[in-house]
Amino acid sequence: MVKVSRDARAIASETDEPALGFALRCDAVVTSRTRISHGALALALTFVACGDSGSTGPTSDGATSDASATQGETAGATSDAGTSEASMTAGGSGGMTSAGSTGADATTGAGPTTGAGPTTSEDATTSEGSTGPGLEPCNGHVELCDRPFDQVVFPATHNSNSALSEGYSQIVANHTEGIGAQLDYGIRAMLIDVHDYQGGTYMCHGTCALGNQPHAEGLALIRDFLDANPREVLAIIYEDHVGVDAMVADFEQAGLTARVYAHEDGAPWPTLGALIEADTRLVVTAESGGPPPAWYHHVWDVAWDTPYSFMSPSEFSCELNRGSQDNDLYLMNHWVNNLLDLPSEANAAEVNQFDVLHGRALECAAYAGRVPNFIAVDFFLQGDVVEVADALNLDGP
Repeated sequence: MVKVSRDARAIASETDEPALGFALRCDAVVTSRTRISHGALALALTFVACGDSGSTGPTSDGATSDASATQGETAGATSDAGTSEASMTAGGSGGMTSAGSTGADATTGAGPTTGAGPTTSEDATTSEGSTGPGLEPCNGHVELCDRPFDQVVFPATHNSNSALSEGYSQIVANHTEGIGAQLDYGIRAMLIDVHDYQGGTYMCHGTCALGNQPHAEGLALIRDFLDANPREVLAIIYEDHVGVDAMVADFEQAGLTARVYAHEDGAPWPTLGALIEADTRLVVTAESGGPPPAWYHHVWDVAWDTPYSFMSPSEFSCELNRGSQDNDLYLMNHWVNNLLDLPSEANAAEVNQFDVLHGRALECAAYAGRVPNFIAVDFFLQGDVVEVADALNLDGP
């Protein structure tokens, strides 16, 4: 259990952060949209603040603070605010630490805020309308468990593999951190380029001479994440420049063929909860290849996307680019290259901000009559792509 000095009360009273401020109320618990770092601290502060009043406080496994215990109500009653399933230990998020997460709230009852860190299934708590222990989140939120895959918004990265941390040249790098860090941060869909290089399948961006990784290494990171986080569902959209057999061989090598979902044409998409229960938590699509096998979907048979060659935010468009608007899944490409048509972190810092990104998602939702499923950005640590996805999932367009 985390031990917090009684000076923590003073710390909480001096902050405007809601996740800390309400921790001093003995009848309060962490709400469904509180991040792990503040959520765990808020629970600890609640325990300290309520210690003198006879409240049971949080248990070591992250159970609720039983405010009703001081009122003589029946054992096991919970606060109307819901329950917290955040772990109280530093490693309690199943290894899902974020290299660059601020740990701030993504959203509150008053609307979303910006600059926050990732959402993970271990961090999430039940909503105010979903109380009681035993409710487990799906992709960070209980509310998403009964929602079909094609009605969920997934924060995504463009050229996910192309990162400075993985040795890619600054000329072509779309991110500072690679796939592992992206997953830890809260990214749940990845656009990955695979090429034939030196007789093998490698993740590259354009020319492999400016950066490359074996494709199987990237899949191993995804496998390890799925192993460590059994309540998470992921998607991959490949720009595939190799044959299907070579791609399948890499999935077999990584031990992922049992984890992939095969969608039957015309069938309704399963809920996240159903995908989690079946442990088919990886949806794979490709721009060039297609089935067989049944799980290797041709992306433009199931999805459509917006244009993506933007040199200025004023050029953003929600119009159909590839695929058919009759398809079930919808990809919003959201990045602005520099004057040399290369990735730009400075531009990402502008267009990934909550108001810009959320505003465009709403425009595209109005254009298409539905929210995008995948919101793909460059330089994911800039701005608020995870928070925008949370807001669209929880609050709607």
